[in-house]
Amino acid sequence: MTKTDRYIGRLPKIGIRPTIDGRRNGVRESLEETTMQMAKSVAAYLSSELKHYNGEPVECVIADTCIGGVAEAARAADKFAQEGVGVSITVTPCWCYGSETMDMDPHLPKAVWGFNGTERPGAVYLAAVLAGHNQKGLPAFGIYGQDVQDSGDETIPEDVKEKLLRFAKSGLAVAMLKGKSYLSMGSVSMGIAGSMIQEDFFQGYLGMRNEYIDMSEFVRRFDLELYDRAEYEKAYKWAKENLHEGADNNKEDFKRSAELKESDWERSVKMALIARDLMVGNDKLTELGFEEEAQGHNALIAGFQGQRQWTDHFPNGDFMEAILNSSFDWNGKRAPYLLATENDSLNAVTMAMGHLLTNTAQVFADVRTYWSPDAVKRVTGKELTGNAENGILHLINSGAAALDGTGQQTKDGKPALKPHWEITDEEVKACLDHTQWRPASTEYFRGGGYSSNFTTKGDMPVTIARLNIVHGVGPVLQIAEGYTVELEDDVHDALDKRTDPTWPTTWFAPKLTGQGAFTDAYSVMNNWGANHCVMSYGHIGDDLITMASILRIPVNMHNVEAERIFRPSAWNMFGTADAESADYRACQTFGPLYK
Repeated sequence: MTKTDRYIGRLPKIGIRPTIDGRRNGVRESLEETTMQMAKSVAAYLSSELKHYNGEPVECVIADTCIGGVAEAARAADKFAQEGVGVSITVTPCWCYGSETMDMDPHLPKAVWGFNGTERPGAVYLAAVLAGHNQKGLPAFGIYGQDVQDSGDETIPEDVKEKLLRFAKSGLAVAMLKGKSYLSMGSVSMGIAGSMIQEDFFQGYLGMRNEYIDMSEFVRRFDLELYDRAEYEKAYKWAKENLHEGADNNKEDFKRSAELKESDWERSVKMALIARDLMVGNDKLTELGFEEEAQGHNALIAGFQGQRQWTDHFPNGDFMEAILNSSFDWNGKRAPYLLATENDSLNAVTMAMGHLLTNTAQVFADVRTYWSPDAVKRVTGKELTGNAENGILHLINSGAAALDGTGQQTKDGKPALKPHWEITDEEVKACLDHTQWRPASTEYFRGGGYSSNFTTKGDMPVTIARLNIVHGVGPVLQIAEGYTVELEDDVHDALDKRTDPTWPTTWFAPKLTGQGAFTDAYSVMNNWGANHCVMSYGHIGDDLITMASILRIPVNMHNVEAERIFRPSAWNMFGTADAESADYRACQTFGPLYK
């Protein structure tokens, strides 16, 4: 069994800063209760709405006193540092002294809610302190309710709630990345640029460190039985009882013997245990005499090179990747471990962003093919309809994807991907029952193994995303919201079998705007920046945009409605007519968060 606390370091908390007019002898005294109550209301709301990746509720820390000047601001900062605060929210119903009360921590994501009420000028403070943040190069999100509230109104308007939640989720995700590791298992896979680790990016933009092991470490742990042997027996028994083996599509000369296939299962299960232990450690290894190995690498995300040096001789990593990325295994339901195929570190970071924003499993996929309506009709004789009527993208990884991607979980009677604590035992069984484990295509994977084969249910709102690095620009993020699509069986077979029918498939239809990269589905495919993407449940493009702005990563394409976009107020100073260009200029000006 793994450690109870998966990652080293406290879970980040939200710090609430009630700021106040510092004038005594009547002014401050009349505002103390209202201001502190505002902070308590925000804390109560966010704590009730937000959970960490492991299901624990997010904790809010309120400054001990209202902040009327620099001394109280310093005391609040000291308390936040001691409490492990990772996100800062300043709230006030009144005028305060901007530079004296503002949060000056350059690495702490920050927002300010200035109460919209005419009795006291909270909105005036909001404008003044945001100007101070912008002038000092400390971007902050401004939260200003659309409708005027009466003095003493303790309710949080719905539009304010939406912005508080979006900022807090994104800020916590940023804070969760800081101090963790990306573990590279192996090196560059088949010349894929994403597996060429860019350490400056991880350190400067994410606050993460990079760790490396050679794939020969798996062989050493095989040979020394360097894993929890009792857990291996449990996992192997669970796999044999719960996983459904599918047909072997290999030509007779390429099929592996029954003995080799059994060996493939044994090694595949061991690989999953070993990869998890490498990422986060395992106290059980200390009992076996391997105290150093028991520590792990504190890896929130990792990647496995696999192809080709490993897969030409050993079973592929498909079982390992699919089961670790799922929300359950032989030990029951738990948060996914984020492990990228082909050591694609940039897709791994995208997986981390989606997971930390939603607490759900992420589906790693190739952006394989654009199927136009005409091409589908030519091949199948049938018309695409519904969400698919303008064409679809074939998302299909080379053998591994989180089993949550089957779409066999439900929310409000509709297919969904859910946080692990909301998944039922029946839904786990349904995900397993709708996945076949197909003997690997040995023309690709000479060392054998098993690939997870399923087709995602249709009509799920989803978002695909991808982080890319461009020379001279740095990291850029692309986003496409859309829907999963279910095709008729004969149509699916005609299209799917052109690639590899042993691999997991999702048919995706992007939301179209008629403009730019979203003129049509072809344009989405044609503008995609790499061969991989990550699919997250829900239309979370707005949250991804907010998180990207905190990290100072520009977004080069998205189909999120303008009214849903929330970035720091400084971004408006770079131009309001062309938000995409302003985003690039702002990110370039402020530079990496941890520079």
